[in-house]
Amino acid sequence: MIDLKQLQGEVMRNKIEKGFNTTDIAQEFCRAYEELSEAYSKHNKNMPGVAEEFADVMIFILGMCETLGFDLEKELVNKIEKNKKRQYRRDKTPEGKDVFIRIRTPEDP
Repeated sequence: MIDLKQLQGEVMRNKIEKGFNTTDIAQEFCRAYEELSEAYSKHNKNMPGVAEEFADVMIFILGMCETLGFDLEKELVNKIEKNKKRQYRRDKTPEGKDVFIRIRTPEDP
C-alpha cells in the first residue's frame, strides 16, 4: 500500500525544490479546482488524460495537507469507516435518477 504521508512529503519537497507556492492555501484550492475542472472537461469530451488530471488534483491536495499539517491517509481511513456506518435512503430525482440521502442519527448527526 502507498504511504500517503510519504507522498505528502515528496510533493512538498518538489514544490520547494522547484520554487512553487507553499504558503498561499487559497491559490492551491483554486489550482486543485482548476485541475478537477480540466479532468471533467476531458471526460465530458471523451478525451484522454483524465487520470493524469486526477493525479494533478491529488498533488495539490497532498501539498495542502502537508502545509496544513493534516495526515491525509489517517483522515481517509477514518472517513471511509464513518461512511460504512452511515445510513442512507434511496430516492429519485424528478428525472428518475437514483439519489441517496443520508439519514441523520444520534450517532451521526
